[in-house]
Amino acid sequence: MFLYLGTYVWWLRTKGLPVDRISVAISVGIFLVCAFVGKSWRTWGVLVLDCVAYCLMWVAYEKTRGTADTGIDVFGLFHLNFPLQVEAVRNIDRAMFFGHDPNVVLQDHFLEHSVRWYDVVASVTYMTHFVVPIIVMGALWATSHRQWARFMKRFATLLGVGCLMFITMPTIPPWMAGDRKRPYHLFHPLSRNAGRGFRHLGFKSFVNDYNIQLSNGNSVAAMPSLHASFALIVPAFFLPWIKPKWLKAVVLVFPVIMLASLVYLGEHWVIDGLVGWALTGGAFWFWHWRERQVRVKRADLARAALSLNKPALDLAS
Repeated sequence: MFLYLGTYVWWLRTKGLPVDRISVAISVGIFLVCAFVGKSWRTWGVLVLDCVAYCLMWVAYEKTRGTADTGIDVFGLFHLNFPLQVEAVRNIDRAMFFGHDPNVVLQDHFLEHSVRWYDVVASVTYMTHFVVPIIVMGALWATSHRQWARFMKRFATLLGVGCLMFITMPTIPPWMAGDRKRPYHLFHPLSRNAGRGFRHLGFKSFVNDYNIQLSNGNSVAAMPSLHASFALIVPAFFLPWIKPKWLKAVVLVFPVIMLASLVYLGEHWVIDGLVGWALTGGAFWFWHWRERQVRVKRADLARAALSLNKPALDLAS
């Protein structure tokens, strides 16, 4: 594990931060191999099955997201293509902020030619989206498979609903709304350079040029914001184990910083992030409710079994 950590830090400094799905999956896979050296064959078998399910989840997500802007064929019978959302999301943001465009206001007031401290914060926060949830998945698998399964239920539900919304509500991001090369022109062009603060620290991102890639980029998959969703799902999952209230508040500041960064960088509308948070909350509510049902059912079965065995227990005593 120390060798893995040292290699990862060296790679981060020399090659860059892996951000494409395949590179991240490979790095987590190597981590799990290092963590499970010496484990039983049964444990390795469960790990392989979980990894297959994990890969299928991401393939389904990427393929669905990648076809959201071109529509989708339904069993080859007909083609579904939903209208592109352009002005509706901007109007919602303007209504929430009394006629102002939050993206425009933030860049007009804070964006400068030189990199400032808040550019670094925004950029680093943006980059955590590509690695932090995956690192949490790997760490949970290595420490508690039960907690890993609980986390993945919520995560997969969030991805599934997100994919459905990508298809039914393809939405342009703010940077595209102001791009003079496109026909929208809702406001003046916005700067789009989410990595400049990250590069200012001496880091860079790493994307391997595989012949076959999982990632199919889609520039109109702005609604909902999975950056905002992922930034909330990690602290929300661990929140019950954090006792001090002040520490809970500090942890929940991170998703707020993420949403502010996304708006400042021109990557998302405010409503994209709010919907992303709502989906995360919905996924947690659903699985809390379902897990409670299972616990109650098991408790009822246990009580029934005890009541059936009570005469035998009384006789034995």
